[in-house]
Amino acid sequence: MFPTPEYTEKAALRRQLRARRQSIATSPRRAASTAVVRLALRYRLLAKGRRVGIYMPAKSEIDVRPLLDRARAMQARCFLPIVPGRGHKRMWFSQLGEHPAWVLNRYGIPEYRHPTAKRVRVQRLDLLFLPLLGFDSRGFRLGMGGGYYDASLANLKRFRRWRRPRIIGVAFSVQEVDRVPNDPWDIPLDAVLTEQEYRVFRAT
Repeated sequence: MFPTPEYTEKAALRRQLRARRQSIATSPRRAASTAVVRLALRYRLLAKGRRVGIYMPAKSEIDVRPLLDRARAMQARCFLPIVPGRGHKRMWFSQLGEHPAWVLNRYGIPEYRHPTAKRVRVQRLDLLFLPLLGFDSRGFRLGMGGGYYDASLANLKRFRRWRRPRIIGVAFSVQEVDRVPNDPWDIPLDAVLTEQEYRVFRAT
């Protein structure tokens, strides 16, 4: 089976964006992590009791661990994704607790797997910070290609609006592109958080 033009376009764009993200030096990376926290506070994204989904950074993704630390200090309830077993795509999100219970998943990314930790699906979150490779001015995102976030978010179409979390991409500003190839079933971001701005794409 030959790859479709859209598949080829996405693959080429992923290579370009991965190289662009990897080229960012250490000092700007640290500054970006600090700026993301400052903007999240300015726009009141973090609050006591709020159910916040967030990721552990991998490879050249922007480091959101300072954002996670601040959210916990403000007594937000923080949930981290758990990659499902092979053949499945929808993720559970595990509530981060005080007891160390970290394991590496098959991609080498830390997951919080304490046996008593509360697990929820994405629709039970109030806010979801998610990584990406690229985004455009319409709010469409390009992920790494695993499809885990896409599958987890696709289920949101079944729920009423009040059950839908605010979906916020976290990225460096250089990850913006003119257009991300998208399908009719894709769920766009509500906003993106970069080292330069917090940009809302549509009413939430």
